[in-house]
Amino acid sequence: MPNKAIIHTDQAPEAIGTYSQAVKVNGTVYLSGQIPLIPETMEMVQGDFAAEANQVFKNLAAVCEAAGGSLQDIVKLNIYLTDLGNFPIVNEVMANYFDEPYPARAAIGISQLPKGAQVEADGIMVTAG
Repeated sequence: MPNKAIIHTDQAPEAIGTYSQAVKVNGTVYLSGQIPLIPETMEMVQGDFAAEANQVFKNLAAVCEAAGGSLQDIVKLNIYLTDLGNFPIVNEVMANYFDEPYPARAAIGISQLPKGAQVEADGIMVTAG
């Protein structure tokens, strides 16, 4: 039987639906999607697309830390964009949070995200245990 744990931290936004921030099974952590909500207020970050992308990675980092890892432990990252024209900005912002070698990644153009967000990211992280 797998060792399953629900991951939660106050340093990332509360779930706004029927999901957990992350679920850890043995050493693999499945990170739910994060949008640019500020954890303390549950309001969207103000500013341009780069501000939204930065908040998304801050939120993911907080959940990774709560699960016993860091962004560097992410092996697969999915980024959802309402405008693929923001793809170069995602790359610039992501470079501030990840070191090489980068995780496997998909960037997916979609029509809409919760709360009017322009970007969301989820991923899979592997930890020691």
